[in-house]
Formats: sequence, structure tokens, C-alpha cells
Amino acid sequence: MPGYIANYGYTNGSGDYYIVVDTDKCDGCGECVEACPQGVLEVITDDYDDLVAAVREEHHRNLKYVCAPCKPVSGPRDIKCQLACPSGAVSHSW
Repeated sequence: MPGYIANYGYTNGSGDYYIVVDTDKCDGCGECVEACPQGVLEVITDDYDDLVAAVREEHHRNLKYVCAPCKPVSGPRDIKCQLACPSGAVSHSW
């Protein structure tokens, strides 16, 4: 089935805040879901009946804040969901 790039998030006056899932790479393993300490991600069945990672609906408009513990403004970044993904399917726009 054809894959796509799923962008979950928003743009506001301070920037773009998206978690991006490349569904060609994502196999729905759930490693990113388990790694996220904030419970931002879930595994869903997409329009092609494939299991893929996605941002939970309640977090679509607050990623800047809910992801802040892993993505501080300064200092080291420990982006657990991105590091846990064995296929490199999960990334962040900011």
C-alpha cells in the first residue's frame, strides 16, 4: 500500500510544532509509544489498514508544551520517541 507523511501538530506565532510519521517506514511496532513519557503517541490503524504511530488527538494542539520535557529550549535533548523508533519513522519539526 502507498505510504504517506503524517504531520501532527500546529503552527503559531512562535513556530511550527509537528511530530512527523513516515508511514512508509513505520511498521506499528509501538516502540515510540512505549518510550514517550508524556503519552503523546498511540498506534492506530490507518486508511490502508496498516498499523502506524500517530499523535493522540488531545495532543494535536499542545505539542510545544507536552513535548517540552524531552525538548528543552536549551541543553541536551533526549527525544525518546525519535530515538526509540528502529526504522527512523518518527521526527519532530522543531
